[in-house]
Amino acid sequence: MNKLFFSIFFFLIINQTIAEENIMILKLKDGDVKIQLFEDAAPNHVKRIKELANNGQYDDVVFHRVIDSFMAQTGDVKFGNSSSKDYDLRKAGMGGSDKPDLKQEFSNLPHDRGTLSMARSSDPNSANSQFFICFKPAPSLDKQYTVFGKVIEGMEFVDNIKRGDENNNGSVSDPDKIISFKSF
Repeated sequence: MNKLFFSIFFFLIINQTIAEENIMILKLKDGDVKIQLFEDAAPNHVKRIKELANNGQYDDVVFHRVIDSFMAQTGDVKFGNSSSKDYDLRKAGMGGSDKPDLKQEFSNLPHDRGTLSMARSSDPNSANSQFFICFKPAPSLDKQYTVFGKVIEGMEFVDNIKRGDENNNGSVSDPDKIISFKSF
């Protein structure tokens, strides 16, 4: 009986620890956003996001492209970091990290409200550091972009991100930014 109890207890502790390893906190101006990462669906993308986030590379990065009723895009750690010497809002969205681009990890996970997915160029294997959060379902993106996570708490704070100019592909002239992005 004791062996069974300890086995179950150990299993629950390990599962909780693994689950917490895939939770991130995105601090925005209005509050904290809790994000569940999908390591099984996109292991390389999750690894990249965690690495960049836990090294502080997303801190102070702006939401350079925000389209009402669609998505908020951020993650340009080269040109979009408002506290960096390389910050250039006109170039934000054209940069990435110093790491190589990632091969796509498309899955059957849908682009629902709160989904986090990697931004990329027309090349499916060009995702690097940029990502977007969907304001509402975007099924046209399914199996075209790598889904790596989902907002599980705090979507109301994502909804408050300053919107961009509809006539300029969602470009934001005075953008909100990520305060910090870290593992839970």
